[in-house]
Amino acid sequence: MTVQVRLFLMMVLQLAVWGAWAPKLSPYMGLLGFAPWQQSLVGSCWGVAALAGIFFSNQFADRNFAAERFMAVSHALSGLALIGVAFSTTFWPFFACYMVYSLLYVPTLSVSNSIAFANLKDPAKQFGAVRMGGTVGWMLVSWPFIFLLGAKADIEHIRWIFLVAAIVSFALAAYSLTLPHTPPRREAEGVDKLAWRRAVKLLGVPFVGVLFAVTFIDSVIHNGYFVMADGFLTNRVGIAGNLSMVVLSLGQLAEIGTMLILGPVLVKLGWKLTMIIGVLGHAARFAVFAFFADSVAVIVGVQLLHGVCYAFFFATVYIFVDAAFPKDVRSSAQGLFNLLILGIGSVVASFLFPTLIGRLTTKVTDVSGAELQIVDYQTLFLVPTGMALAAVVILALFFRPPERGPTEVVTP
Repeated sequence: MTVQVRLFLMMVLQLAVWGAWAPKLSPYMGLLGFAPWQQSLVGSCWGVAALAGIFFSNQFADRNFAAERFMAVSHALSGLALIGVAFSTTFWPFFACYMVYSLLYVPTLSVSNSIAFANLKDPAKQFGAVRMGGTVGWMLVSWPFIFLLGAKADIEHIRWIFLVAAIVSFALAAYSLTLPHTPPRREAEGVDKLAWRRAVKLLGVPFVGVLFAVTFIDSVIHNGYFVMADGFLTNRVGIAGNLSMVVLSLGQLAEIGTMLILGPVLVKLGWKLTMIIGVLGHAARFAVFAFFADSVAVIVGVQLLHGVCYAFFFATVYIFVDAAFPKDVRSSAQGLFNLLILGIGSVVASFLFPTLIGRLTTKVTDVSGAELQIVDYQTLFLVPTGMALAAVVILALFFRPPERGPTEVVTP
């Protein structure tokens, strides 16, 4: 088995852990009876871990541990934490276990990238294909839930999202020990301790500051999608609880296609127009959610826009940062935008959208006397639609990169 295939399988397992629980986390907390503020605290764990993980993995783990051993230990322990999450039905134990899991798992996202970059002969050309394994893993892990969840999945069924994630995590812990040895990086390798400070100062450059602001808006919208989508599909659209994750995984299928054409699109359309199309994808998807909730076919089909949303904006941002920032602060700049996308955007979305859902929920009594909770999804989805359109206007008017776009096909 070639190194590239081994690294591809690592990415499959890495993202499968995340993909197993992410789509159904918010509706599961609703079934447990967690209040909006409690759901927001749980959602903020990922952001806190992203902040801690960036500094821990970059400044400590990378320089003191062999990367494959760090992965093995982290995934073994995070698997145990996931089992704790699965069997915690009251808030504080659930929160504690989920926080421990987040703190252990998030650093492995950057460490797995480090293993790939260290062991590929030509990372610029090969990493995109290796990273595609993560998209495949996110898609594949949704399929077991057709059998593990019922059409009207309850707490006993849905806790399998964490148990499946734990099983994959243990498998990755074992598999990590078979990965190529990747020794720790030492100070002597020329790590610039001031690179973070210099990267932050570059936010004062107008086109960088504008992109940072738009990335913040779009990351809130993107993370909000995972907060709202599964509950909308099952409660409003009427898709069975054991099929909703498969429906959502169609977005990852589209992501594979859009990532394959991203390079030529960037050359033809340039940075600005490609990013605008990516943000418009969010606006279009949420507008469809708002106005076509009664059409199952339309709602299922619009999931394919996820590929446009991710590749044409987020992947383009990573490529742009690599091209536009000075080489000696490039890694820190990527980390800064990654913190925004995985961390700050996640925290804000975790507080904003559960609060909106709570305010837009009314209790009604049906003919049998049962009490139902009805969410005004149309008003709810018009909020991220408006945010996306505002981001498009900001990009169109104020984002003026030094170059129109790359002159040759590039890969994320």
